[in-house]
Amino acid sequence: MKKLLTPITMPFWWQDVLFMLPRFICGYLLATDFGAAKFGMPWSPVDNNLGLFEVAYWFPQDVASYGGIFKMFPVFFAWMGAFSEAVGGLLLLLGLQTRVAAFLLVCTMLVAIFLQQWSNGTWNMLPAMGFLWVSIFTLILGSGRFGIDYLITKKLYK
Repeated sequence: MKKLLTPITMPFWWQDVLFMLPRFICGYLLATDFGAAKFGMPWSPVDNNLGLFEVAYWFPQDVASYGGIFKMFPVFFAWMGAFSEAVGGLLLLLGLQTRVAAFLLVCTMLVAIFLQQWSNGTWNMLPAMGFLWVSIFTLILGSGRFGIDYLITKKLYK
C-alpha cells in the first residue's frame, strides 16, 4: 500500500514550515497593519475612514514629495504602493500568486527605502528592509509547499 504524501507527511516537512514563516509573518503584517492603514480593506482601522480600496488622504501628498514621476502622478503611485502592501501582503500570506506579489512588494519597498526613509536613518529603514529581503527571497523561491501556489501547480501537473 502506497503511503499518501501530504505536506505534513512528506520528509523534512519542518524545513518547509521554517521556509513559510517569514512569508507568512511579513504577509500578515503588510496586509493587516502597514497596508491596511493606507488602503481601505475590510479590516482597516475604522478611525482611518477608508472605503473599500480607497487610499488614505495623506498618502498621495507623501508620494508627491518624492519628486520626479511620483510628483506627476501621485494618486496613481500612492494607490499602487498601498495596493501592493495591503493586497500583495494578503497574497504573500496565502502563498497565492506569490512571485507577482513579491515583485510588487520589492518595487514598493525599494521606493520606501530610498525615497521615503533614506534621510531618516537606518533604524527607520529596517521595516522596509525586512519586507524587501523577504520579498526578494519569495520572488526567487516562490511560496513553498505551504502555499496555495503549490497546491495549484500540484493539481495542474498531476
